[in-house]
Amino acid sequence: MTLLILGLLLWWGAHLFKRAAPDARANLGDRGKGYVAIALGAALVLMVIGYRSAGHMPVYTPLPGMGHANNTLMLISVFLFGVGGTKGTLYPKMRHPMLWGTVIWSGAHLLVNGDLASLVLFGGIGLWALVEMAVINRTPWQRPAPVRGVKGDAMNLVGTLVLFGLIAAVHIWLGYNPFLGTYG
Repeated sequence: MTLLILGLLLWWGAHLFKRAAPDARANLGDRGKGYVAIALGAALVLMVIGYRSAGHMPVYTPLPGMGHANNTLMLISVFLFGVGGTKGTLYPKMRHPMLWGTVIWSGAHLLVNGDLASLVLFGGIGLWALVEMAVINRTPWQRPAPVRGVKGDAMNLVGTLVLFGLIAAVHIWLGYNPFLGTYG
């Protein structure tokens, strides 16, 4: 559990560094991007190792049938992750599509995982996304102009279905079949 918590702290710190210490981040120049990328990579590694080694300590029992809700929410989450990249009709309407996708991803996983490590990991990432939005919202938002419109949404939908299939395949490979309700 220690590695999981260290990974979460590093994740939070690396993401909030720019806003918490803007002068220090600016002094790093372009090198700062590399440092942040390395910190985020290390955070991911620590979280994965920490989560997989944490053991199963039940906190609550997920309700029956939550796998369907999880899968539906995951489709929405993955779609939101692509909004900024495909620049469809939602692009100029949502300020934080990736962070909202992260919050939905977090909630979806908490619906089907009731153990302490899942609560720490998914709850910690979801809480980070909410804090990140609150911090970003302290600055004015220049609403972007739509670029691709419905074409962007169609591209995002196709990408969402492909990525969701890949994510499901990785989960099945790891022994957690999201379609049969077998979760770790």
